[in-house]
Order: sequence, then structure tokens, then C-alpha cells
Amino acid sequence: MLRIENNRLIFNYDAEEVSVEAWGRDGVRIRACKSAVMPDENWALLQPPVITVPSVVVSDGAGTLTNGQISVHVTHDGRIEVTNAKGKTILREYWRNRRDVTHPDCSALEVEAREFKPIIGGNYRLTYRIDSLDRKEKIFGMGQYQQPYLDLKGTDLEMAHRNSQASIPFFVSSLGYGMLWNNPAVGRAVFGHNTMSFEAESTKLLDIWLTVGDTPAEIVEKYADITGKVPMMPEYGLGFWQCKLRYQTQEELLNIAREYKKRNLPLDVIVADFFHWPKQGDWRFDSTYWPDPEAMISELKSMGIELMVSIWPTVDYESENFQEMLERGYLIRTERGIRIGMNFEGDTIHFDATNPGARDFIWDKAKKNYYQKGVRLFWLDEAEPEYTVYDFENYRYYLGTDLEIGNIYPVEYARAFYEGMAAEGQTDIVNLLRCAWAGSQKYGALVWSGDIASSFSSMKNQLTAGLNIGMAWIPWWTTDIGGFHGGDPNDSDFRELFIRWFEWGTFCPVMRLHGDREPKQPQYGTTGGAHCRSGADNEVWSYGGEAYEICCKYLAVREQLRDYTRRLMQQAHEKGTPVMRTLFYEFPEDKTCWEVEDQYMYGDEYLVAPILEHGARSRQVYLPAGRAWKDFHGDQQYEGGQWIEASAPISIIPVYQKI
Repeated sequence: MLRIENNRLIFNYDAEEVSVEAWGRDGVRIRACKSAVMPDENWALLQPPVITVPSVVVSDGAGTLTNGQISVHVTHDGRIEVTNAKGKTILREYWRNRRDVTHPDCSALEVEAREFKPIIGGNYRLTYRIDSLDRKEKIFGMGQYQQPYLDLKGTDLEMAHRNSQASIPFFVSSLGYGMLWNNPAVGRAVFGHNTMSFEAESTKLLDIWLTVGDTPAEIVEKYADITGKVPMMPEYGLGFWQCKLRYQTQEELLNIAREYKKRNLPLDVIVADFFHWPKQGDWRFDSTYWPDPEAMISELKSMGIELMVSIWPTVDYESENFQEMLERGYLIRTERGIRIGMNFEGDTIHFDATNPGARDFIWDKAKKNYYQKGVRLFWLDEAEPEYTVYDFENYRYYLGTDLEIGNIYPVEYARAFYEGMAAEGQTDIVNLLRCAWAGSQKYGALVWSGDIASSFSSMKNQLTAGLNIGMAWIPWWTTDIGGFHGGDPNDSDFRELFIRWFEWGTFCPVMRLHGDREPKQPQYGTTGGAHCRSGADNEVWSYGGEAYEICCKYLAVREQLRDYTRRLMQQAHEKGTPVMRTLFYEFPEDKTCWEVEDQYMYGDEYLVAPILEHGARSRQVYLPAGRAWKDFHGDQQYEGGQWIEASAPISIIPVYQKI
């Protein structure tokens, strides 16, 4: 049965209710549930900035809702099809049953598009199936995954957070639409050539948002409108960030900053990584090794350098805050077994970022021990609960304790610090996060790609990860230059990787050097975090004379680009435009640009083609049609619409400026 109610198209059949409504420019929201009352949680969706009144018609047992360029058609038996302004079908649900024997897809398979399987506790395991309308369709977005494919068609993606994996379930299709799976449950997305499907392990409802556009830019900007824009990147986010695992003492960190100053090298941010605290959950500097944070921060600021501190959500049983947080209900609970989430450097459990009281508690500690001492940047490390819960029904382990909200944790974690700093009057806010979900960007989320391998294949994975997370509207993104795991600064092969990565990092939204280098430094003390040993030196002068000269060159390039990078950040803040952009984002009419996966645009002006293979000293580069191009490192000019052989000696990353 179909009806119109408050400008919505409502369908009821048996226990299911489906709601279709206008949501933003050329956008629609489709929900379905088998509850007595439709849940009202909006998850990633904000109220539309412009309220639109759709056209809603019910006739001959079928219904259509039209909002601008998009229309949703619902048949008398509940099948949904979505078309654009030209009448082209962009999405059609996959139904293969005999509910309507006159339908062309009538089938004895008895498969439904919206499949709700009850599970213990009152929720459902949901599967949503969509017809794959075009074998040549290309899919982009979905966040950050450790795999080399920019085009996600044909891939199978877990929707869950892991170290180096950030599930952001929004994608852009080459068919001219974008779709948000607005459900933070742990699940799965499969972009098959025959069907596409989305699964949620535990949920109450189906919730998707769809929009259409003539270009990928239109689609992403409409999505940004209804999930939130990023703040404006502060000035210190535009330059170079120095980090390693880890600076062990206040004096060690200051000496590094002084050395950059002595060498007249630009440095905007230096990072005090984990275990600068006595116990996880103390959220303060260990006075044994960091005796005067105020003096340290004051000296750094006098050199024009900001300090970023790592904040973990884990609380040690021996922490000074554990008992109070336990009594107040601020700690995550396990379904069964011992209440320990991680046993890394102590038995710990995560604080519950979904609890407003817990968010206020952790911000109050950070405010007192960091913010009021002058810290303005927070590295919200371990943002995903990395412990597991065993599901005896399905014989699987899951992240987190609540599958229904398993992917919302990093959003709430960033929210704690964003709202805390905003309350102090700070407007340009940066939270460095390992994970993000839809909407994280509005809380100042700068996502980095986690603890990745130090290899050329890993570097290639990060390029596709950065471009796809940009298509999923996380414009602030970075990697550990050189990779995180291992890498000896004295090894010639690793030096080559480091140089190539450093060159590429110059043209990333944020340029940050980090890593756990080999060999480890000796243990320097016996209390607090001292037994968590540091990696080898990881500064630009740590890799030999040739690497140092190249690093100095690209640090100067980054400074040369500062005004340009600031403009890109302004575009992201105002319009919802990614900083790193696929070629087709800027040149959607050029068919070749939809095929190129190892080049990108840094903004609208610079084409970047990283060197992704050991020993390579040249590579093929495609220059998009319709414009002329100039070699960034010289004066040679080229007409667009052609492939060229780009020279790439060890000191050169191929970059071309649009003219």
C-alpha cells in the first residue's frame, strides 16, 4: 500500500514500512524498517541547508517522488527504481521473486532486495541488493582500504574500522550518482559485476541517501552539504610536520626542533607521540621525562612551531582515572569475558566515546593538562576499538561491543575534542585520526593511513587510499612518509623509498614525516612509558647527504606552495572540494582520465605522478585533454590529450602545471 504523508512517499507491506523523502539539493533519503515506529536517528546526515518541497504522486498503485534532478519510483509491490532528470535509471533494486508474476524479473529464486533477518536482541541482519546496471560502471570512494585499485567495481569491502582501514560508505558512480550507506553497523559492501550489495550485521533499519549530478564534483559537493564541511585548515597545517616513534623526553624533542631552526628548515608542527604519559588514561605529561611542558611549548612557539600530542582512548587499570571512570559508567563494557580491550603496555579498556559524559570527562583532562599549557593539536590515536567480541551464532570476531554502532566510534572520539576546543573559542581545529566515518570531516578530522608497511607496494596502496577517501569527502588526509613499519635509514634501498615518498608527500594535503625506524633506541629509563622503546632517528638529515639535499629541495617546494595550498583548503571549507583529486574529478569529459589510477591532481592546477617502483627513473604520464601543460621542474610545455615519457631521476617527481 502506498500513500503520501508530510511530503513523503510511504509504502507498507506486511511488517515493513518504506519511507522516501527529499533531502538536500537533488537528494533523496530512502529508509525501510520492520519496527513499529521508524527510528529517527539521522547518523551522518545533517538537516538539509535548503529545505526543498518535492513532487509526490501516487497513481494506479505506484508512486513517484521527485526532488530536482532525481526521482524515486515505487511499484505497487514495493520495488524501488531511481532515475535522473533525463529519465535514465541510475539505481534499481535487485528483486528475484514471484510477488508480481508479470514483472520481467519474476523468478523462482525468491531473493528480495531488502532482506531483514531477525537476530537475538530485536535487531536484524540486513542485506540490501542492487542490480548492476552497466558492466562498465566505475565506483569510487568508500574511504580508505589497503588495496591497489582506485576503481572499486569488482571489489569486496569490509565495512569496519581497523588500523589503516577507514570505512566511509559513500561512493560516486560513473553513471552519474552518489550513494551514502547511512548505517554505522559493522558490515560489508560488494560491488559485483552482476549485483551490488550492502550488509549490516546488526541494525534496525535500511537507510540510504542518493543524489545525482552531471559531474563527480557536483555529486561530492552535494554530499558535503548534507554531511558537513571541514573547518578552515589552520596556517600550521599547510607546512611540514616532523614526527617519529617516538621522542622519549622533553629535551630530545626540543633538540630536534632547535636543529631544524639552526639549519633554517621550515617546520610547522612537531609531535609528542604515545607514552609521554605515566599510564594510559592519565592524559598528562610524565613529569620524570617531560618536567616543564609550559616552557617547552613556549620555546617551540618562539620558533614558530606548534606541538601536537598523542591522545589514546585506552584506560589502564592502574591509571589515576580508572576507578572514577568505572564508577561513572564511562568505560566500554564487553558482552562476555574479561573487561580488557588491549593488553599493550598494560591491561586497558577504551573509554566510551558515545557517552556524552565520557566525552566531557576526557576533554576536561585534556584541557587541563594540554590545552591550557598551549597545545592546540591533538593526535587521536587508536581511534577504533581494536579488541574483539565473539559472535557464537556466526563464529566470527567483531570490532567493538555493539555491531549496530561499531563504526561511529571515531566520529564521537573526534567530536569530544572538536566540541571541547570550540567551547574554548578555537575555530580552526585539527584532530589527527587513524579512522573516520561519514561526517567525521565536520569535526576537523585529519585522517592518516595508519601503521603501514615501508615498501613501494604499500606506497601505491596509499595513493589509491588517499584518492578514494577524498571521493568519500575526507579532504584532510596524509600518510607516514616512508611508511611506518621498519626501514633502516642506513639501508640504500630504504633511502630510495624514503626519497620517493618524501617527494610525493610534498603534494599531499598534509606533509607529515613519521615512522618506527630500525634499529630501536636503547631503553632510557625504568618508570612510566620509558620501557616503550623508540625507533631510530627519522629526521630529514637521518638518511644521508643525497637524501638530505632532496628533502631540503622539497621542503622549499612545500613552502612555495603555501598560498596555493591555503586556497585549496579554503575551497574544501566553503564548497566541499577534495584537496587530492582524481584526474576525472577535474576532467570528467576526458575518457582516459577515468582509466588512470596512479596519477592525480593536487587541487585544480598541478598534476602529480609519483614514482611507485624501486629503481624507476622514468614513467608514463597522461596529460588530460583540453589544456596545455608545463613541466613543474623546467620550462618544457606539452599539449594535453597525450601520454608522455616523463624523466624522473632520483631527485625528481613528475609534476605538471596546467597552463
